[in-house]
Amino acid sequence: MLMYSMSVSVDGFVADRAGSFNWNDPDDDELIRFHHAEVGQLGGYLLGRRLYENMLVWATDPAMRDTEIGAAFADTWRDLPKIVFSRTLDDVQGNARLAKASVAEEIALALESTDRPLSIGGAALAGAAIELGLVDELRMYRCPVVVGGGTPYLPPVTADIPLDLVETRMFSSRVIYERYRRVRDGSHQVFAG
Repeated sequence: MLMYSMSVSVDGFVADRAGSFNWNDPDDDELIRFHHAEVGQLGGYLLGRRLYENMLVWATDPAMRDTEIGAAFADTWRDLPKIVFSRTLDDVQGNARLAKASVAEEIALALESTDRPLSIGGAALAGAAIELGLVDELRMYRCPVVVGGGTPYLPPVTADIPLDLVETRMFSSRVIYERYRRVRDGSHQVFAG
């Protein structure tokens, strides 16, 4: 299973017009624990250059380890196998490698290498996987802010993509988690909670 999981503004952007996403920093332990649990279930992560560079802080900045949950997340992120898609990077650090094949081929290889779910991040990269019909779940951490433009969470699509809402949750930080599963056989499930 391949999921696309990112923080998003109420109006559907993962970064604002200036390219910033400072408004989506998890600022409560409850949300960080939830992110940690999600990442801890993964068998790998495919990500674009910007997301890779932004997440490097978890492996390189000792301040990220100042709390117990911060240290736990940093360890989990550091150990997670990552495939980085970039036209500009020559090398990557830690448990990461640069993608050598197409998005479809790298996703197929990654799925074959684990029996655990994979995640894909970075709007452009995830958009390519969505267009190819490869993303099984959308997971949004909807932050209580309207940014009015920027990098959209979802790409424009040429055909409807039916989804089932399978989970929601609101955190004390007022972030709302929404989990959608792609309907592949034409039948919808009823959301029970």
